[in-house]
Amino acid sequence: MGARTGKEYVAGLRDDREIWVGGERVADVTDYPGFAGALDSMAGLFDLQHERSDDCLCEHPVTGELINASHLIPRSRADLDRRHAAMKHAAEYSVGLLGRSPDYLNACFAGHAGRSDVWGSNGNEEYADNLVRYQDDLARNDWALTHTIVRPTVDKGLGDLAAVGGEAALHKVADTEHGILVRGAMVLSTLAPFSDELAVYPGGPLPKDAGKFAVSFSIPMATPGLKIICRDSFSSPASMYDMPFSSRFDEQDAFLIFDDVEIPRDRVFLDGNTAVWNAAMMSGWTANIMQQTTIRAEAKLRFAYELISRCCRAINASDPRTKQLLGELWTYAEMTRAILMAAEAGAHEWGNGVWFPDERPFYALRPTAPTWFLRVNEIIKLLGSHNLLATPSEAAFDNPELRPLLDKYLQGANGFDARERVRLFRAAWDFVGSALGGRNELYEMYYLGSASRSYQLDDSIGQFHMGDSLVDPLLSAEPENSRVSRMPKFL
Repeated sequence: MGARTGKEYVAGLRDDREIWVGGERVADVTDYPGFAGALDSMAGLFDLQHERSDDCLCEHPVTGELINASHLIPRSRADLDRRHAAMKHAAEYSVGLLGRSPDYLNACFAGHAGRSDVWGSNGNEEYADNLVRYQDDLARNDWALTHTIVRPTVDKGLGDLAAVGGEAALHKVADTEHGILVRGAMVLSTLAPFSDELAVYPGGPLPKDAGKFAVSFSIPMATPGLKIICRDSFSSPASMYDMPFSSRFDEQDAFLIFDDVEIPRDRVFLDGNTAVWNAAMMSGWTANIMQQTTIRAEAKLRFAYELISRCCRAINASDPRTKQLLGELWTYAEMTRAILMAAEAGAHEWGNGVWFPDERPFYALRPTAPTWFLRVNEIIKLLGSHNLLATPSEAAFDNPELRPLLDKYLQGANGFDARERVRLFRAAWDFVGSALGGRNELYEMYYLGSASRSYQLDDSIGQFHMGDSLVDPLLSAEPENSRVSRMPKFL
């Protein structure tokens, strides 16, 4: 098939998947009001790849079909550049608010398939072949893929694996004639109602004796026994003027229950092999997927800067404190851009002929960016102040009795009329203060994992790469004439 259009994508979602919202089973996700805005936006994303085909599409290496460039298994710096261009279009389309746009998992599985040498180690050759074949199917069918890689929290004192007698988290319960049977729950499947397929793969290390939890696979969303329980919808039926983000970009999040789900054998990527499970995430996964996440983060931060800057112009706020806060926000966007450039400039071959960016800049960004997003939201609230709430709806401007008064008393400075001023501040509030804004803040805080654990990992990486090469030369008490030979390497 190759790259799909938005119409083809929507048609593919009409199946028997078991979606629940607020105690109600959704019969057809394409006809559910709470999903309408995000569904239209997702369809637009599929159309975008055709509108920007020079950047977004490339030929399948075997069939010649046009596929999204995010499916490329990168084997050169040029492939990473090609992928970057496609990802940038997707990120700017939603100004970074679709955190799980399909290009994220497209790139993820391209990386997994590229490192089939790791997945195929320790006796896992057959299942690694399944993964490689699946990645090819994913690209050629242009499926929207979601994932779930986090176990439910029941009792932090016991840990995720031991909770409910070891029965809460997703695990294998039996072999079947045609595959394996799995049971349990997983969180958090973002984009679940809008996806064609679901993937489970390693999201953190497992002890050697936890083989029943070491299952990786992919299945259609309509697989019998898979129950998809969505949170409340934060989508709004309001106009784009009133709620420009909530009306379009609520990508949803779901709690998944696997109620004795049979996984066909050709869809299994791991079955109890903890050695491969632990190795898979340490073989370039972060370096690979964080190209997409950083491109998205830069787009979101730049948009935030531009939006609140325009809000400030609308009320002629240009005092030193305002400029300081705007400058701080701009700095976060620029640091994100610089980290992305550094990682891509340091790209290299990681094994099996696959190229990924340098992971070290990304490891520095991973625990730090969430604090930036929190601060960005705070800056928008500080600069927006009460103006974020002095925002009548679009309907108020359509009222002939109110319109003259609103035009007079809510007009802005620098040529901004009342309608435009209110539109800007409504957008800023939807970005940081609405239900979707609150969800997005939480998403940015945790979607890359625990900052505490990331910083601990960063120290391990730092100890490995840096050592004491700068300390000894400076602290050694050697004669002056021998100093040149002991100068730090960077001199």
